[in-house]
Amino acid sequence: MRFAPVFFIVLAGCGRYSDFSLPAPESSGPRGPFAWHASPQPVIEKGEAVDVLNPSVVRFRDRYLNLYSSWDGKTWTTASATSSDGVAWQKQGSILAPQGDEGSYIAANGTALAVNDEIFYWYEAGNPFFIALARSRDGSNWTRGGRVLERGPRGSFDESAVADPYVIRAGEKFYLFYLGQDRARRQRLGVAQSSDGVRWEKLRANPILELGASGAFDEQGLGEPAVWSSGGSYWMLYTGRDRAEHRKIGLAKSQDGVHWERDLKFPPIGGTESWNRAVMCDPSVELTPQGIRVWFGGGDVPRPDQNLHGQIGVGMLIGREF
Repeated sequence: MRFAPVFFIVLAGCGRYSDFSLPAPESSGPRGPFAWHASPQPVIEKGEAVDVLNPSVVRFRDRYLNLYSSWDGKTWTTASATSSDGVAWQKQGSILAPQGDEGSYIAANGTALAVNDEIFYWYEAGNPFFIALARSRDGSNWTRGGRVLERGPRGSFDESAVADPYVIRAGEKFYLFYLGQDRARRQRLGVAQSSDGVRWEKLRANPILELGASGAFDEQGLGEPAVWSSGGSYWMLYTGRDRAEHRKIGLAKSQDGVHWERDLKFPPIGGTESWNRAVMCDPSVELTPQGIRVWFGGGDVPRPDQNLHGQIGVGMLIGREF
């Protein structure tokens, strides 16, 4: 989430709620403990942009498509890049900019998923933030579908904003993990389910992950979840903010996708290079035969929003067994 100022709004959002859990996780594939290895150099540099962050990588037809966020000093837009291997990327330019009720600040920070012969792209827009949907059959031409997830009612964990969508398919349904912000500006994580990716029901028991303890790397806020299923568990990488606005990526684990516990044996991922020494954020994951490939954002300025000199890197989580 781009942590822009959130203004007080009298009207609270509403929506559908239900009690649910995800299907049993996949028994095959890597399981913890995980070891982290990252390439030292960014794979998408900021170039003329102020920041490039929030990669969302999807395999579509015979290529990888990366829908990432680009900040020009005034507006966050969604840009795209293509690759044959997920490492060497060719930038394709901007594909979505905010318009209409999306305001003028952001139409980015999204998540892409191949659905049949289309790409669905859920993204963050508006002020206060809501989640919208765009669809494409070629990765270049996009049709907006409007708002699909709104803020919750007064007193809910997401009454001020919903942001940072990450969508997976499990069984016959879609599951959207997201950041919710309350009136005290606490940022925690929730989940919603859908049969079509358009109409969503939020989990009645949200949030699914609370702030970290005092002094922890994630005591100030949680965001940017990335979820996958392997080795008999659901796993979640997420961004945590400390009081100095340094960001690291933590790991949580679940058996049903709604009850989550931090993996306390996994050291949060911090930047080790000059370009990502202050911020590690925005994971996007791919399950591969070698492990969990992770694209991420990084920056060298500890800020909660933008102007981080943000660039995009890639790394790998190597599990214990397959």
